[in-house]
Amino acid sequence: MTNTPNNPHPDESGLPLSTAMFTQLQKDILSGEIPPHTKLTEQVLCRKYNVSRTPVREAFRQLESDGLVENIPNRGAFVIGLTLRDISDLFDLRRSFEVQAVEWAIQRMEEEELDKLREIIEFMEFYTLKSDVDKVLYFNSQFHNIIYDGTKSRMLVKTLSTYQTYLKHSAPPKTFTDDYLKTILEEHKAIFDAFETKNVPAGRLAMDYHMSQSKLRRMTKYF
Repeated sequence: MTNTPNNPHPDESGLPLSTAMFTQLQKDILSGEIPPHTKLTEQVLCRKYNVSRTPVREAFRQLESDGLVENIPNRGAFVIGLTLRDISDLFDLRRSFEVQAVEWAIQRMEEEELDKLREIIEFMEFYTLKSDVDKVLYFNSQFHNIIYDGTKSRMLVKTLSTYQTYLKHSAPPKTFTDDYLKTILEEHKAIFDAFETKNVPAGRLAMDYHMSQSKLRRMTKYF
């Protein structure tokens, strides 16, 4: 069977079909491609994504568990999506967990991980000078992922990865001011400096500021 952009078959990472189906539908719902109140039917989705009913049903169950879909008896499954309040709450929750992640990562991170964090900052500096937004945003995510792993906390990694996914896919079209890349670079450098000096209070303060500014930058784009 030939894969298409709308065909969430397992890719090279070896994702099971049900997981790939859930991931695709999750992204489509969060991005608004499938808007709130849309009725989801197995037949339509099977045809659209060229899959059988089983992975679609499994995806429905997971989407309902995550609060993105509501199954109404005798009516079917309907998209709920995220409201602006949901997104605001996600930012606030992520902010709290990111601050905790910095504290634990500074205390628990191994030297090899600190080297990776340093390398990420160097890449961010390089691509900021090149004004390469996509590359800077990519290494931005990698920076946070290294901190998550550095906490050595499976529960925290899972929670923050979920928040990151939800906020990433629910983002409105991106527009950037001339100083945007320099601003986020400086915010990340302040966080990294705390890792270099193993200064937990400074790290918590720098991450708290970065997260509050991230929310401010995002939410203003909705209005």
